[in-house]
Amino acid sequence: MIELSVQNLKKSFEVGEILLDGLSFEIRTGECVGIMGRNGCGKTTLFRMLTGELEPDDGVIVFAPNRKIGLISQIPVYPAGYTVENVLRSAYRELFAMKKKMEELERLMTVSSDRALLSEYDRLSTAYEVGGGYEMDTSVDKICNGLGIPAPMRDQLFSSLSGGEKTRVNLARLLLEKTDILLLDEPTNHLDLRSVEWLESYIKQFKGTTLTISHDRYFLDRVVDRIIEIHDGHAEFYNGNYSFYLEEKQARFNLQMKQYQQEQAKIGQLSFTIERMKGWGINNRVLFRRAMAMQHRMERIQKTERPKTEKTMKARFGEKEFFGDSVFSVKGMEKSFGGKKLFDHVELLVEGGERIAILGDNGTGKTTFLRCLLGEEPVDAGRIRFGPTVKTAYLPQIMHFAHPERSLYDTMLYEKNCTPQQARDRLGAFLFSGEDVFKTVGTLSGGEQSRLRLCMLMDEKINLLILDEPTNHLDIASREWVECAIEDRP
Repeated sequence: MIELSVQNLKKSFEVGEILLDGLSFEIRTGECVGIMGRNGCGKTTLFRMLTGELEPDDGVIVFAPNRKIGLISQIPVYPAGYTVENVLRSAYRELFAMKKKMEELERLMTVSSDRALLSEYDRLSTAYEVGGGYEMDTSVDKICNGLGIPAPMRDQLFSSLSGGEKTRVNLARLLLEKTDILLLDEPTNHLDLRSVEWLESYIKQFKGTTLTISHDRYFLDRVVDRIIEIHDGHAEFYNGNYSFYLEEKQARFNLQMKQYQQEQAKIGQLSFTIERMKGWGINNRVLFRRAMAMQHRMERIQKTERPKTEKTMKARFGEKEFFGDSVFSVKGMEKSFGGKKLFDHVELLVEGGERIAILGDNGTGKTTFLRCLLGEEPVDAGRIRFGPTVKTAYLPQIMHFAHPERSLYDTMLYEKNCTPQQARDRLGAFLFSGEDVFKTVGTLSGGEQSRLRLCMLMDEKINLLILDEPTNHLDIASREWVECAIEDRP
């Protein structure tokens, strides 16, 4: 049966800037569908409309009756003072309300024998049992074990967790809600490999319906049944995983290009014939009328639009000449947080030209290690020494801009001290062109903010590039550019 129907959905945020323009699709029960598209095409906006957070300008969204929808967003936010346990238990808000009402009824029944009280208590008790009220603790423990959320972490403040840990906890909260339709917005961002594998397994076994926004090629290949791509505000459909999508998209491009070229050749030949007949028909009214009739028929031909190749980023990181062998060295570094030892007697020597990946489970201190290198976090013991000519550039895991109210254009002018033409050229190299450069930074999607930050690094003359989860939020084309840009650095 049809679980979700979206018909002729339209949404604009600025006059003349149409984000979704008649988006239509249907999702059937049990499907796992990947939602794809370039950064800023409206994927997260679509999810916000599906959950009712945003209203569409036009169009209809219809869910099957009595369906419960759950969303995990890119950046989970909870009230100050919330512990991990509070976040997890927030999945049971309705059950806790039922329990509170039952306790109130129990108190009233001790002083009254009203049959209506007993009837209401029986109804709530049945609903509480069916909803899993008596299995809450077991369910929480099971999900936490699967996602690697240990008992000590459950007592921590949610705000004190790393990005990966927050994502895991928020994902656990969503799974505990036992929703019929899962909306996953970049679910693998910040997750370690073990958690991604567990999530893949969970989705494959999930009996409900899943819509996932993801730019993780391997994740999409393993979990989705089909793909809906948002392109120019409309939906394009591919009945397979990401690998199928790639092949089918190229095949469609080739077919459309062939049809376009054949039509253009035919139109060119007809135009030539018509012009000749017009010339011959100057003194022959019958021939001239025949030429005009052919021209009218040609004008009514439904023409195939020339297929467009998607723009790609065209830029390179600036490079600073490096003198010496050692980029930096670490001797006896130690670091602890709240009694938890993250590093102990770390010894490391990094030489010019090396590409180094820092791996580890969420919460093991990868980002903290990078912040120690940058001097943003003090070490408890040991030392870090950089080479005399080393200049560093850093792309953080979570983007922060000092002036989100500024436009992209003004951000480049003020913060990079470049000329208006240089600002335009650099933004254009990272796919910000035309009126896009006058968008305010605060209105950009997560992927667009990552591209802007990369744009701001491109002119830096650097010889040490530090990237913390650089592909988070980037679309697949931008991820591939990052891979090539790093590969090409000497």
